[in-house]
Parts: sequence; structure tokens; C-alpha cells
Amino acid sequence: MAVQRRRRLRATMHNLIVGSPKEGNETTVSLTDNLMGLLRVHVKRGVNLAVRDVRTSDPYVVVKMGHQRLKTRMVKKDVNPEWNDDLTLSITDPNIPITLTVYDHDTFTKDDKMGDTEFEVSPYIEALKTHTNLDEIPSKTVLSRVQPNASNCLAEESLIYLYEGKIVQDLVLRLQNVECGEVEIQLEWIHFPGSKAFLSQ
Repeated sequence: MAVQRRRRLRATMHNLIVGSPKEGNETTVSLTDNLMGLLRVHVKRGVNLAVRDVRTSDPYVVVKMGHQRLKTRMVKKDVNPEWNDDLTLSITDPNIPITLTVYDHDTFTKDDKMGDTEFEVSPYIEALKTHTNLDEIPSKTVLSRVQPNASNCLAEESLIYLYEGKIVQDLVLRLQNVECGEVEIQLEWIHFPGSKAFLSQ
């Protein structure tokens, strides 16, 4: 599992570096110039999702942030699916919201939408900037809390806490534009050369 994660991280970093020759002899430009870091979105599960087939659904999740679009695997015939998929986003602007849309996979017709939701990554980024001396903090210490309100899609209080030497955030997101359903995710910052400079700012 650790080897696969390292390979995915290397592949993600490779895809972030876009080099296109300019006119004349100008040097190539790298997207990593504006890269704050990488965010792992662990899509855990769906709860009480809508039925889109006769009695059930074949759900998967699409995660979007700006131009980035990633998706989980599809789980057959389950309105309480366990995805447990890791999707990695590059963060250049923490003020861009991240959207999640659940779809029902159909073989012969267009996939049906099963609701959407979104969340802000800025509270998590702020916790990363604030708490840099992690060795001095006991594991499972709650560092910050985000409360559900009319301006977000949280179904319950979201905790940002230290777990096994890393700062993570758990979110239970209420799906919108649908009759029912929630999606549970966890955020984790991925360290790579250059990210320490961001965390110490």
C-alpha cells in the first residue's frame, strides 16, 4: 500500500509539471511555481444515498477543484457504499471550493446524478499553518472545529485533529439537490519537497 501511494504521488507530481516550449529560447514554465501542496481526499463512504435504479444504485463520486477532476471506483448495488478511495488534488488557491458529485452508473444510458455537495479547504489549511510543532502535541488532540451552518454543507461538526503525527480533518457532507444522502471524507496534507516552507509560513 505504501509503495502504491508513493507511485501515485510521483505520478501526480509529474503531471503537475507542464513544460511547453515558448517562442524563441524562453524557458519552460512549471505549475509547481504556484503549488502550495497536495491534498489527499480520502472518500470513505456514502450513507443513505438515493435510489436511482429499481431498488438500489451503483454509485461513484466525482471530485472537482478548478480544472481538476477525479473520481472514485463504482460500487455495485449499494446505497451505503464503502469506497475508501484516495484522490489527490494539487492546491494552488485554498479559496477555491472543492465539489463532490455522486452519480449512479448506468451501462446503456447517461449516468444519473445522485446529489452534490461542496466544502472549503481553507479552515484545514489554516490549521496546518498554525500547528507546526506536531511533536509537542498528543495524538488525537483536536486542533480546530468547523460547525455546520447555512453557508456550508456539513451534516455535523467537523473536527481537525492530530492523528499518527499528521493533521487530518473529518467531514460528513450533506448532499444537495437530491432527496437524501451524505458522503463521509477525510482530508490529509501530503508532504513533499517545498511544502515545509508553506507549513512554516
